[in-house]
Amino acid sequence: MANYVVAITGASGSIYALRLLQVLLWSGHAVHLTISRSGVQVLGTELGVTVDLQRFQPGQLFQGGGTAGVIDSGLEHYGGFRPLGGEISLERLTYHRYDDFSAGIASGSFLTRGMVICPCSMGTVASVAGGHSENLIQRAADVHLKERRRLIVVPRETPISSIQLENLRKLSEAGATVLPAMPGFYHGARTIPDLIDFVVARIADQLGVEHSLMRRWGADGRSI
Repeated sequence: MANYVVAITGASGSIYALRLLQVLLWSGHAVHLTISRSGVQVLGTELGVTVDLQRFQPGQLFQGGGTAGVIDSGLEHYGGFRPLGGEISLERLTYHRYDDFSAGIASGSFLTRGMVICPCSMGTVASVAGGHSENLIQRAADVHLKERRRLIVVPRETPISSIQLENLRKLSEAGATVLPAMPGFYHGARTIPDLIDFVVARIADQLGVEHSLMRRWGADGRSI
């Protein structure tokens, strides 16, 4: 079982984060979750999910904890996601408040196999690229860069200004993987969940987490 960090910030696309959480927990890994204040607003606006950052409980994101039962209005908002099978244990989900610098993930001595900021707002991109550590999300990202661990940022913005492009370039040169939420269509996408799973699948690939979220392109030129 590996430790992974997932941070949800205020960019559009919070559904990607919920599906990623489900996949990581289903895979048997420990997930350390932190959410920004803007991330809470986006969760409410896009998915109707109410999160209390001061008194967070996994049930605010999940229902039927300990089963493969379904995530509440988050994933059900779109419906039709590919079943993962097996159980999802919420015991492996640890929440850290965005301003709690005593959390283990604020230190390089706390070992993880990677961190994903999904979705990643351009404000967070700028702060991490500038070396700021004004909240736990920025500090944890800074730790992953300095320790040469996987850091994946998933921006969802368009169009992108030259300032934003420069910040993304800085992150890439510092060792982060910039993985924009750009779904593909070559895998036979038919539904919104198919498009969401495409992006989450690419994130999981970068983390080295096995999954069956999408059919892969085969050597014969067909999706398999």
